[in-house]
Amino acid sequence: MAELSHVSEAGDVRMVDVGGKPASRRRAVARATVRMATATAGRLRGLPKGDALVTAQLAGIMAAKRTSELIPLCHPLSLSHVDVSLDVGEAGVEITGVVETTAQTGVEMEALTAVSVAALTVYDMAKAIDKGMSIGDVTLVEKTKEPE
Repeated sequence: MAELSHVSEAGDVRMVDVGGKPASRRRAVARATVRMATATAGRLRGLPKGDALVTAQLAGIMAAKRTSELIPLCHPLSLSHVDVSLDVGEAGVEITGVVETTAQTGVEMEALTAVSVAALTVYDMAKAIDKGMSIGDVTLVEKTKEPE
């Protein structure tokens, strides 16, 4: 089994040293789902707090940019692209986040943070009308790195 990258041999937490790695183009795609009543899904654009989809999209983008402030051992990265899309279905919202950079480390945490915060924002915006919502299926769909 592989070792934990953020734990030293002595058991101390640490930020991974990526200083010796060359920068390469990196991309990550993540997804999350917010399940809700059909009536709630139909009302997401007209909630008392405003348009939940636009608000969640912006929250997800902002969260990706601030991941290193939220996850203690993540490297601060200059992101070249962040896209958060929300697809409303009959009984919920599927959120997809795409994050790209050219750096010495990947952007999967940024993509996962983007969809998680977007999902939490949808939940926050709709909680007054739907007490039975749930957030789930937060997953990394794809992670790529162009060859050096």
